[in-house]
Amino acid sequence: MPLPPPDPFLRIRARGANTAPDGRFEPYSRVRENDGWDLPEDERLARTEVSEEQPRSIINRVSSPDLGFDRTINPYRGCEHGCAYCYARPSHAYLGLSAGLDFETKIIAKPSAPTLLEREICRPSYRVAPIALGTDTDPYQPVEARYRIMRGILRVLSDWNHPLTIVTRGALIERDIDILGDMAVRNQVQVGISVTTLDADLARRLEPRAPAPARRLRMIGSLAKAGVPVRVMVAPVIPVLTEPDLERILEAARDAGASAASWILLRLPHDVADLFRDWLARNEPGRAGHVMNRLREMRGGKDYDAGFGVRMSGEGVHAELIAHRFDLAMRRLGLALKLPGLDCTAFAPPPRQGDQLSLF
Repeated sequence: MPLPPPDPFLRIRARGANTAPDGRFEPYSRVRENDGWDLPEDERLARTEVSEEQPRSIINRVSSPDLGFDRTINPYRGCEHGCAYCYARPSHAYLGLSAGLDFETKIIAKPSAPTLLEREICRPSYRVAPIALGTDTDPYQPVEARYRIMRGILRVLSDWNHPLTIVTRGALIERDIDILGDMAVRNQVQVGISVTTLDADLARRLEPRAPAPARRLRMIGSLAKAGVPVRVMVAPVIPVLTEPDLERILEAARDAGASAASWILLRLPHDVADLFRDWLARNEPGRAGHVMNRLREMRGGKDYDAGFGVRMSGEGVHAELIAHRFDLAMRRLGLALKLPGLDCTAFAPPPRQGDQLSLF
């Protein structure tokens, strides 16, 4: 489906998308037309707007066989990092918003998340298992500096000795190294840092408000120095565009302190396919056709295949070649495929004032 033209009076700066197509559940679409009056309009800047949501629960249950966890927490809806390829963009359609500019400019925060979390994990029926944070939108995107929701969540999980995993590319995670380092001593936390490319110019256009690649490598070093187990996630691997960086990313991350690694092939569900093709046309016109043709070779001739077992890695000769290159580099660099399991045995309510203390 062709995207609507950009708003001529909207100034867009450092955004992955440049238009706001209507959500896929909307019954009507809107197109700006010149009414012939030729009246001047004020140019306006596409600014980030944050609203608050008060959900009834905060732990989401998942059952995908492709994932190594069964529960997640998402402190925010939408993500200001504005990554052009983000597979989470279509989730904004459930709010009646666009997967394009709305996803990266209309952010919904959940400030009550720490309170809800403690309420849910203190129930007698709750059974502990690692909670994954950052599986949809980045919990350490810029708005976290103001809301500090992640720090509140970490305090609750640390107090209860509850294990967790974090996936991010946000430098704000270094603010919470005091809590993460303490939890790492108890084997209750692991962090995955996403590095898509080492090309700073490409990263700036592809992930306009995310930290630069060199900054993410320093994040890996800071976390590793604090004793936090770190996995580098080469994600997404974009054929032709970032694919050549695979081995160099793994080596740079290993040198920075990562002890494990993984990779995920570019995923373009629903609206993301049109938005990413538009990004290619604007930013990489000479390679756009090559990128999409190679991707379709690994997706059974389609832009995306959501089938379990293939959506993360694709299939066919080129997908097998990437997997083989990854395996060879992992063995050469001494990186693990998985980090050791987290400790769930210490989970317990934190001591309260007036509690009887144990003698042992």
